[in-house]
Amino acid sequence: MTRYHLILPDLGLGDRVVTASAWLVESGSELLGGDRVLEVLCGSVTVDLPAPADGVLVETLVEEDEPLNVGQLLAIIEGP
Repeated sequence: MTRYHLILPDLGLGDRVVTASAWLVESGSELLGGDRVLEVLCGSVTVDLPAPADGVLVETLVEEDEPLNVGQLLAIIEGP
């Protein structure tokens, strides 16, 4: 099995605080690459972060309403 990391990218919205708004899937869910996994809030802008690859969401590493940093590891997905 290969492990893929969901990492917060630079959203290009300046130095605004980014917050984990809502997990859109639960741990143990099967995903296809590109499926929406986590909704983040940056100021008044909401952005959905996609799964980087097909697989199963095995671990979420941040809580909803938690402030995030660019480059932070958010979740682990195990794929074929």
